[in-house]
Amino acid sequence: MKMMDVDVKMGELMERMPGARRALFAKYHLGGCQSCAFDDGETLGELCERAEIDADEVLAHLQKSHEHDLTMLLEPGEVKRRVDAGEDVLWVDVRTREEHDAVKIAGAEFFNQEVQERIFKEKPGGLVVLYDHTGKYVLDQVAWFRGHGVENAFGLTGGIDAWSQEVDKAVMRYRVEV
Repeated sequence: MKMMDVDVKMGELMERMPGARRALFAKYHLGGCQSCAFDDGETLGELCERAEIDADEVLAHLQKSHEHDLTMLLEPGEVKRRVDAGEDVLWVDVRTREEHDAVKIAGAEFFNQEVQERIFKEKPGGLVVLYDHTGKYVLDQVAWFRGHGVENAFGLTGGIDAWSQEVDKAVMRYRVEV
């Protein structure tokens, strides 16, 4: 990924670095609530100026955080390679019940209280691959799983949509309309 600068719009930054909101809020208390919110059209430099924070420091923090986030993700092709090699994979679907009922990766379990308790109690030995629709929100769940001792949890880069396009075209693609 091309290095960003302080003139990047926050919307683009959030798109390119899915964990940026979490990283900004955790370290600088930015973007997590109404009093510290930012607009997608605002630049990182403008946000930092308004918050009286050094923009270059924030950019360096975001880059380091993003590099860490990437260690918690697996590309669809890599997961497929590992499945084909016989590695045990527990698929955990963190989308809505409606999405899960409509289309899912074969063998996936819908993440609910019962599944959560079982996973945290048993600590499965193989890969635990979490997925959402597009990979945009899965990092928070992976961090949460790892924080509860499931160190072999990873998010599927690009979510079920990428899996459908790159690995299994039989998995129907869809759009969520609000």
